[in-house]
Amino acid sequence: MSTLTRYSAIPYTGPAPTNREPYVPTDTQKMDARGAEIASRIGAEQETGQDLPTLVVRRERIVETLRALKNDLTFTMPLDLWAVDYPRRRQRFDVMYQLYSLQNNERVRLKVPVADGEPIPSSLPVYKGFDWFEREVWDLYGVRFDGHPNLRRILTHEAFQGHALRKDYDPAQRWLCTEKDVAALVPKVDPRFERVDTDFERVTLNLGPSHPATHGTLRIVVILDGEKIIGAEQEIGYLHRCFEKSCETHTYQQAIPFTDRLNYMSAIINNVGYCMTVEKLLGVEAPERAQHVRLILSEFMRIADHLVCIGTNLVDMGALTNFWYLFQPREEIYGLIEACCGARLLPSYLRIGGLAVDVPPNFLENAQRLVNMLPKYIDDVEKLVSRNKIFHDRVVGVAPISAEDAIDFGFTGPCLRACGIPFDVRKSNPYLGYETYDWDVPIAEGGDTYARYLVRMEEMRQSLRILQQAIDRGLPSGPVIIDNPYVALPPKEKVYNEMESLIYHFKLIMHGIQPPVGETYFQVEGGNGELGFYIVSDGTKNPYKVRCRPPCFAIYQAFGQMITGQTIPDAIAALGSLNIIAGELDR
Repeated sequence: MSTLTRYSAIPYTGPAPTNREPYVPTDTQKMDARGAEIASRIGAEQETGQDLPTLVVRRERIVETLRALKNDLTFTMPLDLWAVDYPRRRQRFDVMYQLYSLQNNERVRLKVPVADGEPIPSSLPVYKGFDWFEREVWDLYGVRFDGHPNLRRILTHEAFQGHALRKDYDPAQRWLCTEKDVAALVPKVDPRFERVDTDFERVTLNLGPSHPATHGTLRIVVILDGEKIIGAEQEIGYLHRCFEKSCETHTYQQAIPFTDRLNYMSAIINNVGYCMTVEKLLGVEAPERAQHVRLILSEFMRIADHLVCIGTNLVDMGALTNFWYLFQPREEIYGLIEACCGARLLPSYLRIGGLAVDVPPNFLENAQRLVNMLPKYIDDVEKLVSRNKIFHDRVVGVAPISAEDAIDFGFTGPCLRACGIPFDVRKSNPYLGYETYDWDVPIAEGGDTYARYLVRMEEMRQSLRILQQAIDRGLPSGPVIIDNPYVALPPKEKVYNEMESLIYHFKLIMHGIQPPVGETYFQVEGGNGELGFYIVSDGTKNPYKVRCRPPCFAIYQAFGQMITGQTIPDAIAALGSLNIIAGELDR
């Protein structure tokens, strides 16, 4: 008679997840105290127990509340606006506003409960940067904003029926868009260029959505008076995949590949932002070795992102040589990623709680080789371009935006720093240990195409400074993923040989990670600026809500204003300097 042998369990001594217990942020007392202070200043209600100071505002008071926060409490930057659908509530939707104070380096979140069919006043009289965000909430949730001058669909097409992010919307539905369904875009002529003389015919010109200069599926319609652009309007959504709906119908781990396809030029950074948001919700932290690798790969990906941006921007202006100079080191960086996980462009290398697998033994050696190689390419391009008279004529003073307008539109990243504002998430809200490294935030003046080029060139050098320090420190010893079977899969050798490990594996695959009930927001510095993720957990294996704050979205909505008064070649050069990635823009 055979005996049942009890195999040893994996060494986990922590508690089982109590996913029905509410999520309690680590600094909730500090946030509650600050929230109470802000609420008393502007006469709003406070919601306690949140990761940010959170106010609950009646819809009829939202404009005056936003104005008080902007004018009296220096929350001058509109970061994000989205909605969450709770169909069983009488006030079905929470319309969420997130603001940032550059002066005080603090954030505040507003919740506005709205019943189905109830309008909410538009925030555009206070923040013009919420223009496209309000259109998105109308498009995907059906919440109407009274007073919005152009409230129409933005991510879905005109033949689309329903509102895709409502909980009762079937994701399997499909709506066919034909040529006759495409709305005719008629840009408004800027009042500065209105004239009585009508002897010259104005021309309406369509660029895109399939045009080599847009580097993605972007459509721009401009009105020309001679060669001068006197009105412009952008149309987006051609690459919309409903990222957020896909996340809601998959488990937390299954959503990681979806994040790759946001800014696919620096996919690792997307992985970092999403995984760290879930880890914050779970109250866990990746091992030190995994965090170190995450930082190194993030900075290499940032460099690769800037290499592509500058290279393609220059090739649009006829500087083909620089394109080849900058794409070669980008290929070398992808080789480093490939050695870690077997993939290049869309690696899906991170896992919640760490990394999928450890890095190869020669990882630091290869990283050092890249750090040694990259400065030559950057220096060569700088010699060819930075003081080139032809290049200066094409970019200096082209498509400028003031610092005040950039903040009001919600600019972040290199485009904001090109306006002289030294805001970088790695400095203001450090993560992965960025606060322990010696580096600077490069800024430029003017906010034009040349300033954006200069900032990105210098940011690559600062990333190299960070990388050299990270390599010099060496990789910490230890695992690359958390030792918690409720979050991370056990090693395969244990699954094949130990009953407990097999059970843990089965449970995690079948039931998924189940964070506690609650909501949280986490931000990282992406290639184009603040990349934020907001997640609501209902205690089940699928996220109740995933919101991505795409930096491109806020930036591109200002493009029409930036190119008005310029020429078509100027607009092409300016567009390349913004580095609009359609996957991130449209989600």
